[in-house]
Amino acid sequence: MHESSLKRMQWFKDTYLEKNKKHKILDVGSYNVNGCYREIFNDEHIEYSGLDMVDGPNVDIVPEKAYKWSEIVDDSYECVISGQALEHIEFFWVTVSEMIRVTKKGGLICIIAPNGFKEHRYPVDCWRFFTDGMVALTKYYQLDIVHAHTNAAPSVEDESWYSIDCADSMLIARKTYSGKAQVADLDLYKCEPADQNKLMGKLVTFEMYEENKREAENKIRKEESSIKGKVKKTLKGYKKLFKKMARRETQ
Repeated sequence: MHESSLKRMQWFKDTYLEKNKKHKILDVGSYNVNGCYREIFNDEHIEYSGLDMVDGPNVDIVPEKAYKWSEIVDDSYECVISGQALEHIEFFWVTVSEMIRVTKKGGLICIIAPNGFKEHRYPVDCWRFFTDGMVALTKYYQLDIVHAHTNAAPSVEDESWYSIDCADSMLIARKTYSGKAQVADLDLYKCEPADQNKLMGKLVTFEMYEENKREAENKIRKEESSIKGKVKKTLKGYKKLFKKMARRETQ
């Protein structure tokens, strides 16, 4: 679990979960390999449970069937999260349908999944995600999309959120119905590209971060050049002064 994923999930909690309200949260793909989200949700008003396909650290629920969680009834959780897991699930869209099924009406679903990264099989590595892909999930399952972004951050100062080749995509959606995931009528469906800037909100893109970084570096170079010029001019003045003093001593 890399730092930027932890920070995104912390941001989700701080921004979208109502404080001091009781929440039942299910973390899908929770097995603690090199970090997990449990500490983020370690509040007295939050009941956190981890679900994975094998038992181990940070796993509370192990479904008998990978794509049909009969152990969990419909509409059980106010919030269902998943981070750095969907890329390792062969039929991730079926898993997402189960995530939706166990989410209560009005509840939130938060997914963080890789946009970049080299292949890392655990035990398989099948998928990478873009903002449009996240949006497509909400359209297919008729969810209200709350937020989506790829490789963006709250400000250009949040450098650890960004990456050239290890970026993440993030989705926050709301379930507006009860029970099983509802699929869109594809006979009537038409593709209408989403406004990604609107979905991203006030977050700053990696491209804007890079531009800001270049401007800052150019400013530093200009300042350094200006300082060097002033030093050179001062040294030249001293050199002239020393020569003048030397001539006086010889007279």
